[in-house]
Amino acid sequence: MNKQLLDHFYDREIECPICKMKFTTKKVRTSAIRVIKRDEDFCPYYKSENPLFYNVFVCPNCGYAALESTFSKINELEKEKIVKFITSRWKQRSYGKERNLEEAIQVYKLALICYQVSKSKYINIGKVCLRLAWFYRYMNDEREKEFLKFTIDAFQNVYTKERLDKEEYSEVVILYLLGELNRRVGNYKEAIKWFDKALSNPDIKKKRHIEIRAREQWRLAREEYNNK
Repeated sequence: MNKQLLDHFYDREIECPICKMKFTTKKVRTSAIRVIKRDEDFCPYYKSENPLFYNVFVCPNCGYAALESTFSKINELEKEKIVKFITSRWKQRSYGKERNLEEAIQVYKLALICYQVSKSKYINIGKVCLRLAWFYRYMNDEREKEFLKFTIDAFQNVYTKERLDKEEYSEVVILYLLGELNRRVGNYKEAIKWFDKALSNPDIKKKRHIEIRAREQWRLAREEYNNK
């Protein structure tokens, strides 16, 4: 890798909350992030390095993996489950260098397994599944729809079972995404229902950009439903 590309990264030292090992992992400098466009489900396309590839931390010693935002937020019961079901089967390896798309998929799937094993919140499972769907979209791979469906299941559970206090995804965003993701997998009637919920949510007026997207995608879902 040439020096210019190396300058896009910096090393961050992390301490694993489970085994206490300190390790380094790559992060993309904010100054190097250039978004070209976003799809209607917020899937981003980058001019150079994709920072999403590095948003999962993986301990090379015990195999614990999680999104950066939740990596240190793990209780004793969850730790026990990771040690029992992940660490006991883990063969030491590092994901601390630059990652390609295939390696990004590997670390996100590892995080997904860790979240499932530890019975993590549905919002965490949904975020990981959505990004895996995006990664497969980059590859034009049919597995995108599989992970969109997993995301739909997770976000429906978020809406019915979890509180979203100061989360990256507010309730309005979850409702909008449930509409758009259902539209993308061909569930047009469901998509219309969720877009309606988003547009009738009192907080939609605080998120003008979501309201505009929701109205446009609702119209598109209606057209697709009528054509079907």
